[in-house]
Formats: sequence, C-alpha cells, structure tokens
Amino acid sequence: MEDMLVTLGGYVKFFGDRNVFSQEEQEKIIKKYNEEERKKLFILKPLYQRSIIVAAGPLANFALAIVIFLMINMFVGKDITPAVIDEVFPNTPASVAGLKKNDKIIYIDGKEVKSVLEVSSLINSSFSESINFIISRDDVEISFLLKPNLVDSKDPYGNKVKKKIIGIKLFIKNNKFEKKPLGPADSLYYSVKEVWFVTSTSLNYLVKVVNGSADSSQLGGPIRIAKITGQVAEHGIIPFLSIMAYISISLGLINLFPIPMLDGGHLMFYFFEKILGKPLNQKIQEGFFRIGFILLISLMFFVTFNDLKEIGLF
Repeated sequence: MEDMLVTLGGYVKFFGDRNVFSQEEQEKIIKKYNEEERKKLFILKPLYQRSIIVAAGPLANFALAIVIFLMINMFVGKDITPAVIDEVFPNTPASVAGLKKNDKIIYIDGKEVKSVLEVSSLINSSFSESINFIISRDDVEISFLLKPNLVDSKDPYGNKVKKKIIGIKLFIKNNKFEKKPLGPADSLYYSVKEVWFVTSTSLNYLVKVVNGSADSSQLGGPIRIAKITGQVAEHGIIPFLSIMAYISISLGLINLFPIPMLDGGHLMFYFFEKILGKPLNQKIQEGFFRIGFILLISLMFFVTFNDLKEIGLF
C-alpha cells in the first residue's frame, strides 16, 4: 500500500508551549530546559511579545489582502465608471421613490460611491430596512429613502443568492468599465479601505445572524469556497487573486474571534492575564477550551450543511 500525504491544515507550536497547563506543570516544563534554552521558551516571553506573536498570523492575512488589492489597483487599475442611472424600471422601489434616468448616485447610506461596481455591493451590504441614496440631478444633490425588494437571484457564476433590488439599470458605455491605474499612495488607500469594508460588513452580518435578523443560509464553508474559487478562476487571474484576497480577510477575521483554539482565544487569555496580573487557572482555561471546541464543531457542521444544501444534497 502506498503512503499518501493529505494536507488537512497546519499548526505552529512554539518552543515549550502548551495550550493549557497548571502552574505546577509550567514549572516542570521550565526545569526540562537549560538556561540557554529557557531564553527561547514562549511561555517565558513578556506578555506583549506573546500577544504580538499570536496576533501576527491573522494580521498577515489582512496584509496579504492589502498587497493583492494594491497590486491590482496599481497595475490593472481601479474602476472609475460613474454610477449614472440609465433606466428606472416601473413599479419598483426606485420608480416609487422618484429616481430618474441620468441621475448620478454619489452616496449610499453615507458611503461615497466612486464606481458603478460599488452600487450593488453597498446596497446588499446594508442591513437597514430602508437605504438612503443621495443623487446628483442637474448639479443639485437630492436625498431619497428606498426600501429594496429582497429576491432570490443568482450571482454571475450561477450560485443561488438573495439580493436586494431597487429596480435600476446603470449606464456602462459600450459595456466596458473605465479603469484607471493608481499611484502607490492612492492604491494603498483604496486597498486598506476595501479590507476595512469587507471586515466591517462581515462583522455586521455575523452579528445580525446571531440575533436572527439576517439570512444564515449565506454562511458557507470549505465546499462552497472551493466551488466559488473554481468558478472565479475560469474568468482569469485577476478575479482569482481578488477572491483569494477576500478569503484571506475572512481567515484573518475568524482567527481573531475570542474562541479558545483560535488566535483570538489566546489573545483573550492574555487580556485576562494583563487585567488579573496572572494567567487564569487551569480549570477556567479548560472550561473555555471545551466551550470553544463545541462552538467550532457546531459552526463547522452548520456551514457544511449549508454547503451541501447549496449543491442539492439536502
């Protein structure tokens, strides 16, 4: 029988480190090493150094996303197509509110619209029942409050999604987006802004899922990620790099959750250690780890169920 290497994940264990240990066990661990080796022991490092080391992993995920967006903005360009309305469909929220052809959308819920591509993402990332639009009409800014329709739809790759629709078609000259390569400073600004937008929107969505006011079926796991990544990859290297950046942001965000076994859980323990002046005792740490394990397993089963339902197995 041939041996096979199956990569299911990775874990970095620091020199002499354990997740949970009593003071007595810690002393036994320290005694195992000589004075030179003790200088390298993670458990003997100052609290601030341990915190920086643990936080470095998730922060690297955010940094990778920023670098990817930075390269795209500099060498491919950022879309600058203005969000001008080409058509308002009858009997829709937009027509009822009074939006008209040639209106230029400049703000959605207080966020400036710099590109036609931002309109859909800002509408669908809003958790307000009614969305505030500020448009420019004949050089005059006018405010409108619209309540979008929530409809079952499909994304560009054929996956089922729920979308908020207001009933407009935006003008895109010759069906081509206007892209403008940006300088390093502007590229960095918009890259950080994109990472922050994705992070804050994801956090808002998760809060809404927990309190029951958002659709939890949109949560996906490895199966859905693999499916979407494969679909996006067929459209070229730039869409593929973009989806990698979004996945990297998600990984960094999840890893910062205050759940034991995740980096955020370790940071939570360090926070308590800073406040109390000493680590939490072994029983309390073990209790947190059991709760964290249950939460992670429950989340894993939930997103896997969503993934399987998405591909029609349920």
